[in-house]
Amino acid sequence: MMWEPRRSANSVRAVWARWLSVCVALGLSSGCASLIAGAASETISAAILNQTNPNIVADGAPAYLLLIDGLIHQSPDDSGLLAAGAQLFAVYGVLFGDHNGDAAELTAKARRYGERAICLAHDPACGWAELDYDAYVQALERLKKRQVPELFGYAVGWLSHLRATSDSWGTVADLPRVEAALNRLVALDEAYQGGGAHIYLGTLNSLRPPALGGQPEVARGHFERAIELSGGKDLSAKVEFARSYGRLLYDRELHDRLLTEVIEAPVEADGYTLFNVLAKQEAEELLASADDYF
Repeated sequence: MMWEPRRSANSVRAVWARWLSVCVALGLSSGCASLIAGAASETISAAILNQTNPNIVADGAPAYLLLIDGLIHQSPDDSGLLAAGAQLFAVYGVLFGDHNGDAAELTAKARRYGERAICLAHDPACGWAELDYDAYVQALERLKKRQVPELFGYAVGWLSHLRATSDSWGTVADLPRVEAALNRLVALDEAYQGGGAHIYLGTLNSLRPPALGGQPEVARGHFERAIELSGGKDLSAKVEFARSYGRLLYDRELHDRLLTEVIEAPVEADGYTLFNVLAKQEAEELLASADDYF
């Protein structure tokens, strides 16, 4: 059973690309301090975030996979580095794993790294897998703001693996736990990474129509908050809002307005340019197919 709506390659890139630049920055700053100065890592991160050609970023990703694997091997108890690894393998597995059949393997590593990261940052998390859902949600409440990076890596790694193995019934059963982790992250620091968790929660809450248990109005609130937190600079929030909510409820007016705003907006915005290039490509595709869809 597929839990995620069918999406184009550009759509997948637009949703998941934000993690690539962030985890590169995390990986360099937390695990490579002895190799690369902090200023250099910030420069690399900025260059990725403000890149207008996604292919350049994509071509460089495998080098970071090898780099972060090696660093984790040297420092297996570095929770920040493991969280970065979870994000990087999640991104690469989703972006490119489908093309070579490695998505499940790559995202399984992302999930393992994320689980190890949160376990090291918060010892009780080592036993989360044994808890029932209610106890798991209660356990999440014990996390503190300082553990947000590891929690994000944990949620990202798990979500990427669920996407890669979405034909499994177990995937459907696990989604509420991932959503609970993201909800806790938002409660601790909703502005983390520009409010990106709100976009993912918006998507999760709009996977099903209301008649089948979906919560599209909850989704709408998340999308609107994501737009607010980025000051409207993150165009991918509007694309996801249009596709996940607008198409679900057949709200053509909202759908077309959001996508038109994305197409007319400048892509260059400090820290968001890469996301915006991908989002604009996807907005054009969605708007072109609107007549057929609606």
